[in-house]
Amino acid sequence: MKIKLYEILIRDVVKNYVDNAENGVVGYDGKLNIRPKYQREFIYGEKERNAVIDTINKGFPLNVMYWVKNEDGTFEVLDGQQRTVSFCQYVNNDFSLNSRKFGNLTKTEQDRILDYKLLVYFCEGNDEERLAWFRVINIAGLKLTEQELRNANYTGTWLTSAKAYFSKSNCVASLMAKGYYKAEVNRQGLLELALKWISARDNKRIEDYMSEHQHDENADELWFYFKNVIDWVKVKFKNYRREMCGLDWGLMYNEFSSLSLDANKLEEEISRLMLDSEVENKKGIYMYVLSRKLKYLNLRQFDDDIKRQKYETQKGICPHCVKEHREKTHYEYEEMEGDHITPWVEGGKTTLENCQMLCREHNRLKSSK
Repeated sequence: MKIKLYEILIRDVVKNYVDNAENGVVGYDGKLNIRPKYQREFIYGEKERNAVIDTINKGFPLNVMYWVKNEDGTFEVLDGQQRTVSFCQYVNNDFSLNSRKFGNLTKTEQDRILDYKLLVYFCEGNDEERLAWFRVINIAGLKLTEQELRNANYTGTWLTSAKAYFSKSNCVASLMAKGYYKAEVNRQGLLELALKWISARDNKRIEDYMSEHQHDENADELWFYFKNVIDWVKVKFKNYRREMCGLDWGLMYNEFSSLSLDANKLEEEISRLMLDSEVENKKGIYMYVLSRKLKYLNLRQFDDDIKRQKYETQKGICPHCVKEHREKTHYEYEEMEGDHITPWVEGGKTTLENCQMLCREHNRLKSSK
């Protein structure tokens, strides 16, 4: 990897600056690709963006930037996209600072910004060397997400198509699944979620899926799969609740979509469970009605007051040990656990009357049945 330091004026970088939003950003008289495929979308907030301009105005140094030099003499921003877009947007009059846009500044003030010298390393090397260096310099800056780093390794026609479906503002996947996921679209979170689900379907890693499809013409398979997941959720769970947001719907779809499920019966059970005070994990209701595993409900447990009362009433005797005529029947409080005499599935509640203290062995034996 060949690396050489240069001083570049901001006026040269902003020359013929064009921002086609999600279709690309270029500057340096058309020779600098400010947002290569492996880069993140612009994510600086107003505070960070303004800090860049303030730093320039004061003549303080910005962190060094890295550009990749291509064989045809053009460049790509390897590190420094956020800072570059910030000052380009300001010079382009896209936002104001202290109620003044760039066009409102005096010529002296404008020249102070335009003549600011950026420290830029030009980097030359093969793709493997570039991406390796990209990972290294990412450590010191605003870190990329895991999916953004994956994107750096699997650029191509498939990734371009996938980002159009999952990574753009108001993308079709985001609009369709609104309210069902918790992920930052512009940080590749929604794309990562879709990849996680489809990879799990085939018992593969996300990297395996991206590698296999890197050179596909499009990402239609991933989109159709994701669409099927969300369509299935909306059909089977027809009444939306806030607890549905952020669940791993794709994993549920992979495992249970082949089952014959009555949406009306599911809704009746879900509504009942939502009102059940014994169920402490309301989000787990959806996995429970599919899997029938009680662990997802996080059912209420007896508190120490109830357990202590029962322990004293039983005088530390485990009734199951007595029934089996075991030699040891008495236990210390710490050696016993609260148990529902009538299980929750049979209508039992977490009350004093429905509590018994069992030794750990018998409590676990009962729970495993």
